[in-house]
Amino acid sequence: MEKITDLQAHVDNAIKWFWEMLPDLILAIILLFVGLWVVRFLNKMVRRFFEKKDYDQTLETFLQSFISIALKIILFILVVTQLGVKTSSLVAMLGAAGLAIGLALQGSLANFAGGVLILLFKPFKVGDFISAQGVDGTVKEISIFNTKLNTFGNQLAIIPNGQLSNGNVINFNAEPIRRDNYKVGIGYGSNIKKAKDILLQICANNEKILTDPMPQVVVDSLGDSSVNLSLRWWAKNEDFWDAKFFVHEETKSRFDEAEIEIPFPQRDIHNRS
Repeated sequence: MEKITDLQAHVDNAIKWFWEMLPDLILAIILLFVGLWVVRFLNKMVRRFFEKKDYDQTLETFLQSFISIALKIILFILVVTQLGVKTSSLVAMLGAAGLAIGLALQGSLANFAGGVLILLFKPFKVGDFISAQGVDGTVKEISIFNTKLNTFGNQLAIIPNGQLSNGNVINFNAEPIRRDNYKVGIGYGSNIKKAKDILLQICANNEKILTDPMPQVVVDSLGDSSVNLSLRWWAKNEDFWDAKFFVHEETKSRFDEAEIEIPFPQRDIHNRS
């Protein structure tokens, strides 16, 4: 009988606590839904603001992500405070939680710091073609924790910012023009001067290959079965790949017409009876 009395007392206390908390609970729920609407509205206003301004797209993406997360954190604090949690207790709880989360998410914090470094020093920006962490692609988006690249095959590569900020990055768009070092071998019986003239003529016939700096052909090395020539030419970034494919195809056609041999691996088999 005594246990039933204690249980009834606990139930009564729980019901009393619920009715006392109900107004604050309702206000917290209302605050949550209104706050989420306000956050979406402010994010939309921020996005429109950046669309009207001519800021760096990398900075725009990073700040939009940061502002969205910051607003949601503020909303969370307001909702919890409405439920009766004291500010001092909340700060202590957030401090302890922050320490635990920081230890558990060291990689994420490193990625966040990497994103800040990328934003500050700008080794690359959205639209640049880069090579990093074994991936080649065009930068599609730089967010707080990672960077997204579109590869040649139109695949999406996601690289953590921590690795990007600490690793080697080649930015092919950092300069307005690029140089190609095209190597081709000719037979030892072929005329070197004639082959060099053909390669220079190929460059002269393509308007996308720059004349300043002038294309240059040198004997790069003397191989086991070929004389290796190096054709060095320059082109604008937007014209580079078209010019490169043109040079490769024209080299084979012109060398065939001039009867200049391009050596390839061969094996002679002698059958002795």
